[in-house]
Amino acid sequence: MNLQQLEYFKQLADTGNFTRAAKKIGIAQPALSIAIKKLEQRLGLNLINRSDKNDLLTAEGKVLYKSAVQLLANAEQVALQMQELKDLNSGVVRFGISAMMGSYYFPQVLVAFKQQYPNINVQLYEQGTAALETMLLNGEVDIALVRAEQQSAQLRYVDFIEEPMMVGMPTSHPLAASQSMTLATFCQQPLILFREGYFLREAISRYSQQHDVLLDIKMETNLIELQKSLVKNNLGITNCLGGIMQDERDLICLPFSPPIVLKLGLAWKKNHYLSNASKTFMEFMQEHYRGE
Repeated sequence: MNLQQLEYFKQLADTGNFTRAAKKIGIAQPALSIAIKKLEQRLGLNLINRSDKNDLLTAEGKVLYKSAVQLLANAEQVALQMQELKDLNSGVVRFGISAMMGSYYFPQVLVAFKQQYPNINVQLYEQGTAALETMLLNGEVDIALVRAEQQSAQLRYVDFIEEPMMVGMPTSHPLAASQSMTLATFCQQPLILFREGYFLREAISRYSQQHDVLLDIKMETNLIELQKSLVKNNLGITNCLGGIMQDERDLICLPFSPPIVLKLGLAWKKNHYLSNASKTFMEFMQEHYRGE
Protein backbone atom coordinates (compact mmCIF):
# COMPACT_ATOMS: atom_id res chain seq x y z
CA MET A 1 0.00 0.00 0.00
CA ASN A 2 1.39 3.41 -0.96
CA LEU A 3 0.35 7.06 -0.81
CA GLN A 4 -0.81 7.12 -4.42
CA GLN A 5 -3.23 4.26 -3.77
CA LEU A 6 -4.56 6.07 -0.71
CA GLU A 7 -4.95 9.31 -2.68
CA TYR A 8 -6.87 7.47 -5.41
CA PHE A 9 -9.09 5.85 -2.77
CA LYS A 10 -9.73 9.19 -1.02
CA GLN A 11 -10.65 10.92 -4.29
CA LEU A 12 -13.05 8.08 -5.11
CA ALA A 13 -14.70 8.42 -1.70
CA ASP A 14 -14.87 12.23 -1.96
CA THR A 15 -16.36 12.34 -5.46
CA GLY A 16 -18.71 9.38 -5.06
CA ASN A 17 -17.99 7.47 -8.26
CA PHE A 18 -15.19 6.19 -10.47
CA THR A 19 -15.87 8.52 -13.41
CA ARG A 20 -15.63 11.77 -11.43
CA ALA A 21 -12.67 10.53 -9.39
CA ALA A 22 -10.69 9.49 -12.47
CA LYS A 23 -11.35 12.86 -14.10
CA LYS A 24 -10.23 14.76 -11.00
CA ILE A 25 -7.07 12.67 -10.65
CA GLY A 26 -6.33 12.87 -14.37
CA ILE A 27 -6.23 9.17 -15.23
CA ALA A 28 -8.44 6.81 -17.21
CA GLN A 29 -11.32 5.18 -15.34
CA PRO A 30 -10.06 1.60 -15.96
CA ALA A 31 -6.69 2.56 -14.44
CA LEU A 32 -8.44 3.84 -11.32
CA SER A 33 -10.54 0.67 -11.07
CA ILE A 34 -7.40 -1.47 -11.29
CA ALA A 35 -5.63 0.62 -8.63
CA ILE A 36 -8.55 0.30 -6.21
CA LYS A 37 -8.80 -3.44 -6.87
CA LYS A 38 -5.09 -3.86 -6.14
CA LEU A 39 -5.54 -1.93 -2.89
CA GLU A 40 -8.37 -4.25 -1.87
CA GLN A 41 -6.26 -7.30 -2.74
CA ARG A 42 -3.30 -5.91 -0.79
CA LEU A 43 -5.46 -5.42 2.31
CA GLY A 44 -7.59 -8.51 1.81
CA LEU A 45 -10.75 -6.45 2.29
CA ASN A 46 -13.64 -5.19 0.20
CA LEU A 47 -13.57 -1.39 0.41
CA ILE A 48 -16.18 -0.47 -2.21
CA ASN A 49 -19.87 -1.34 -2.48
CA ARG A 50 -20.00 -1.84 -6.23
CA SER A 51 -23.71 -2.73 -6.19
CA ASP A 52 -24.90 0.14 -3.98
CA LYS A 53 -24.51 3.61 -5.51
CA ASN A 54 -26.00 5.29 -2.44
CA ASP A 55 -23.40 3.92 -0.01
CA LEU A 56 -20.10 3.67 -1.87
CA LEU A 57 -17.83 2.62 0.99
CA THR A 58 -18.11 -0.59 2.96
CA ALA A 59 -17.65 -0.48 6.73
CA GLU A 60 -13.98 -1.36 6.18
CA GLY A 61 -13.72 1.33 3.52
CA LYS A 62 -15.04 3.96 5.92
CA VAL A 63 -12.40 3.03 8.50
CA LEU A 64 -9.67 3.24 5.86
CA TYR A 65 -10.98 6.60 4.62
CA LYS A 66 -10.55 8.25 8.03
CA SER A 67 -6.98 6.95 8.29
CA ALA A 68 -6.19 7.87 4.68
CA VAL A 69 -7.27 11.50 5.20
CA GLN A 70 -4.90 11.82 8.16
CA LEU A 71 -2.01 9.97 6.52
CA LEU A 72 -2.20 12.06 3.36
CA ALA A 73 -2.36 15.28 5.37
CA ASN A 74 0.71 14.19 7.37
CA ALA A 75 2.58 13.31 4.17
CA GLU A 76 1.84 16.74 2.73
CA GLN A 77 3.14 18.39 5.89
CA VAL A 78 6.40 16.42 5.64
CA ALA A 79 6.77 17.56 2.03
CA LEU A 80 6.19 21.18 3.10
CA GLN A 81 8.82 20.94 5.83
CA MET A 82 11.38 19.55 3.40
CA GLN A 83 10.58 22.26 0.84
CA GLU A 84 11.14 24.95 3.44
CA LEU A 85 14.61 23.61 4.15
CA LYS A 86 15.42 24.44 0.52
CA ASP A 87 13.99 27.94 0.38
CA LEU A 88 12.57 29.88 3.32
CA ASN A 89 11.02 32.49 0.98
CA SER A 90 8.83 30.03 -0.89
CA GLY A 91 6.10 27.58 -0.01
CA VAL A 92 2.36 27.04 -0.17
CA VAL A 93 -0.36 28.50 2.05
CA ARG A 94 -3.78 26.84 1.90
CA PHE A 95 -6.09 29.53 3.23
CA GLY A 96 -9.79 29.02 3.93
CA ILE A 97 -12.14 31.98 3.77
CA SER A 98 -15.80 32.76 3.19
CA ALA A 99 -16.87 34.05 -0.21
CA MET A 100 -17.88 37.44 1.20
CA MET A 101 -14.60 38.04 3.00
CA GLY A 102 -12.60 36.79 0.03
CA SER A 103 -14.41 38.96 -2.48
CA TYR A 104 -14.73 42.24 -0.60
CA TYR A 105 -12.22 42.40 2.24
CA PHE A 106 -9.10 40.54 1.14
CA PRO A 107 -8.17 41.43 -2.46
CA GLN A 108 -5.93 44.34 -1.42
CA VAL A 109 -4.06 42.41 1.26
CA LEU A 110 -3.58 39.42 -1.06
CA VAL A 111 -2.17 41.63 -3.81
CA ALA A 112 0.18 43.33 -1.33
CA PHE A 113 1.33 39.97 0.02
CA LYS A 114 2.09 38.61 -3.45
CA GLN A 115 4.07 41.73 -4.28
CA GLN A 116 6.24 41.24 -1.20
CA TYR A 117 6.42 37.43 -1.34
CA PRO A 118 6.06 36.48 -5.02
CA ASN A 119 7.34 32.92 -4.49
CA ILE A 120 4.78 31.98 -1.84
CA ASN A 121 1.76 30.35 -3.44
CA VAL A 122 -1.51 31.24 -1.69
CA GLN A 123 -4.29 28.77 -2.48
CA LEU A 124 -7.78 29.99 -1.53
CA TYR A 125 -10.59 27.69 -0.43
CA GLU A 126 -14.02 29.33 -0.17
CA GLN A 127 -16.46 27.73 2.28
CA GLY A 128 -18.61 28.58 5.28
CA THR A 129 -17.23 28.53 8.83
CA ALA A 130 -18.48 25.03 9.65
CA ALA A 131 -16.96 23.52 6.51
CA LEU A 132 -13.69 25.42 7.01
CA GLU A 133 -13.29 24.09 10.55
CA THR A 134 -13.78 20.55 9.24
CA MET A 135 -11.18 21.21 6.53
CA LEU A 136 -8.73 22.42 9.19
CA LEU A 137 -9.24 19.28 11.25
CA ASN A 138 -8.79 17.10 8.14
CA GLY A 139 -5.59 18.91 7.16
CA GLU A 140 -7.12 20.20 3.92
CA VAL A 141 -6.30 23.84 4.71
CA ASP A 142 -3.53 25.31 6.88
CA ILE A 143 -5.25 28.47 8.13
CA ALA A 144 -8.83 29.69 7.95
CA LEU A 145 -10.71 32.85 8.80
CA VAL A 146 -13.66 31.72 10.90
CA ARG A 147 -16.10 33.04 13.45
CA ALA A 148 -14.26 33.10 16.77
CA GLU A 149 -17.09 33.04 19.33
CA GLN A 150 -17.64 29.28 19.17
CA GLN A 151 -14.21 27.71 19.37
CA SER A 152 -13.27 24.09 18.78
CA ALA A 153 -11.00 22.48 21.38
CA GLN A 154 -8.95 21.00 18.53
CA LEU A 155 -8.08 24.36 16.97
CA ARG A 156 -6.00 27.36 17.95
CA TYR A 157 -7.33 30.87 17.35
CA VAL A 158 -5.96 34.38 17.23
CA ASP A 159 -8.33 37.37 17.17
CA PHE A 160 -8.31 39.11 13.82
CA ILE A 161 -11.10 41.57 13.06
CA GLU A 162 -14.54 42.57 14.33
CA GLU A 163 -17.27 43.67 11.94
CA PRO A 164 -20.85 44.77 12.69
CA MET A 165 -23.55 42.77 10.96
CA MET A 166 -25.80 45.04 8.89
CA VAL A 167 -29.19 44.93 7.17
CA GLY A 168 -29.01 45.30 3.39
CA MET A 169 -32.09 46.62 1.58
CA PRO A 170 -33.13 48.76 -1.40
CA THR A 171 -33.14 52.52 -0.88
CA SER A 172 -36.83 52.37 -1.86
CA HIS A 173 -37.75 49.96 0.95
CA PRO A 174 -40.38 51.31 3.42
CA LEU A 175 -37.91 50.80 6.30
CA ALA A 176 -34.92 52.36 4.53
CA ALA A 177 -35.33 55.66 6.39
CA SER A 178 -34.97 53.93 9.77
CA GLN A 179 -31.90 54.55 11.90
CA SER A 180 -31.57 50.86 12.75
CA MET A 181 -33.49 47.58 12.83
CA THR A 182 -34.06 44.99 15.54
CA LEU A 183 -33.39 41.36 14.82
CA ALA A 184 -37.06 40.66 15.56
CA THR A 185 -38.17 43.07 12.83
CA PHE A 186 -35.60 41.68 10.42
CA CYS A 187 -36.87 38.13 10.92
CA GLN A 188 -40.41 39.22 10.04
CA GLN A 189 -39.36 40.42 6.55
CA PRO A 190 -39.00 38.44 3.31
CA LEU A 191 -35.36 37.33 3.42
CA ILE A 192 -32.44 36.57 1.12
CA LEU A 193 -29.95 34.55 3.19
CA PHE A 194 -26.73 32.61 2.99
CA ARG A 195 -27.07 28.86 3.28
CA GLU A 196 -26.63 27.12 6.64
CA GLY A 197 -23.00 26.84 7.72
CA TYR A 198 -22.07 30.48 7.02
CA PHE A 199 -21.49 32.78 9.99
CA LEU A 200 -23.95 35.40 8.70
CA ARG A 201 -26.66 32.75 8.63
CA GLU A 202 -25.92 31.42 12.12
CA ALA A 203 -27.17 34.50 14.00
CA ILE A 204 -30.46 34.49 12.08
CA SER A 205 -31.04 30.75 12.46
CA ARG A 206 -30.20 30.90 16.18
CA TYR A 207 -32.71 33.71 16.80
CA SER A 208 -35.36 31.88 14.78
CA GLN A 209 -34.92 28.71 16.83
CA GLN A 210 -34.76 30.45 20.20
CA HIS A 211 -37.90 32.51 19.57
CA ASP A 212 -39.79 29.94 17.49
CA VAL A 213 -39.99 32.32 14.53
CA LEU A 214 -40.80 30.92 11.10
CA LEU A 215 -38.58 32.74 8.61
CA ASP A 216 -39.93 33.85 5.23
CA ILE A 217 -36.87 32.86 3.19
CA LYS A 218 -37.32 33.81 -0.46
CA MET A 219 -33.90 32.58 -1.56
CA GLU A 220 -30.82 30.92 -0.08
CA THR A 221 -27.60 31.56 -1.98
CA ASN A 222 -23.91 32.00 -1.24
CA LEU A 223 -23.45 34.07 -4.42
CA ILE A 224 -23.07 37.63 -3.19
CA GLU A 225 -23.78 39.35 -6.51
CA LEU A 226 -26.97 37.30 -6.86
CA GLN A 227 -27.98 38.29 -3.32
CA LYS A 228 -27.52 41.97 -4.16
CA SER A 229 -29.46 41.63 -7.40
CA LEU A 230 -32.38 39.93 -5.64
CA VAL A 231 -32.41 42.62 -2.96
CA LYS A 232 -32.33 45.38 -5.60
CA ASN A 233 -35.35 43.76 -7.23
CA ASN A 234 -37.27 43.80 -3.94
CA LEU A 235 -37.46 40.05 -3.48
CA GLY A 236 -36.32 40.47 0.12
CA ILE A 237 -33.76 42.03 2.44
CA THR A 238 -30.53 40.45 3.64
CA ASN A 239 -27.95 40.57 6.41
CA CYS A 240 -24.39 41.33 5.42
CA LEU A 241 -21.14 43.07 6.23
CA GLY A 242 -21.26 46.74 5.31
CA GLY A 243 -18.39 46.62 2.84
CA ILE A 244 -20.34 44.74 0.20
CA MET A 245 -22.95 47.50 -0.15
CA GLN A 246 -20.75 50.59 0.03
CA ASP A 247 -20.55 51.15 -3.75
CA GLU A 248 -24.21 50.34 -4.47
CA ARG A 249 -26.35 53.42 -5.14
CA ASP A 250 -29.62 51.48 -5.06
CA LEU A 251 -28.89 49.69 -1.78
CA ILE A 252 -28.49 50.86 1.80
CA CYS A 253 -27.14 49.32 5.00
CA LEU A 254 -28.73 49.77 8.43
CA PRO A 255 -27.16 48.66 11.71
CA PHE A 256 -28.92 46.20 13.96
CA SER A 257 -30.22 47.46 17.29
CA PRO A 258 -28.76 46.33 19.60
CA PRO A 259 -25.58 45.95 17.52
CA ILE A 260 -24.56 42.47 16.40
CA VAL A 261 -20.79 42.22 16.11
CA LEU A 262 -19.14 39.35 14.28
CA LYS A 263 -15.77 38.42 15.76
CA LEU A 264 -13.52 36.71 13.24
CA GLY A 265 -10.31 34.90 14.03
CA LEU A 266 -7.52 33.11 12.23
CA ALA A 267 -7.57 29.44 13.15
CA TRP A 268 -5.27 26.47 12.65
CA LYS A 269 -5.14 22.91 13.96
CA LYS A 270 -3.44 22.20 17.28
CA ASN A 271 -0.29 20.08 17.05
CA HIS A 272 -0.26 20.66 13.31
CA TYR A 273 2.93 21.80 11.62
CA LEU A 274 2.47 25.39 10.49
CA SER A 275 4.90 26.18 7.70
CA ASN A 276 7.04 29.30 7.60
CA ALA A 277 4.99 30.40 4.59
CA SER A 278 1.78 30.10 6.62
CA LYS A 279 3.28 31.96 9.58
CA THR A 280 4.52 34.71 7.28
CA PHE A 281 1.07 35.00 5.69
CA MET A 282 -0.67 35.23 9.08
CA GLU A 283 1.73 37.86 10.39
CA PHE A 284 1.39 39.89 7.20
CA MET A 285 -2.41 39.91 7.42
CA GLN A 286 -2.38 40.91 11.07
CA GLU A 287 0.03 43.77 10.39
CA HIS A 288 -2.04 44.91 7.40
CA TYR A 289 -5.28 45.15 9.38
CA ARG A 290 -3.64 46.68 12.45
CA GLY A 291 -2.32 49.40 10.16
CA GLU A 292 -5.72 50.33 8.74
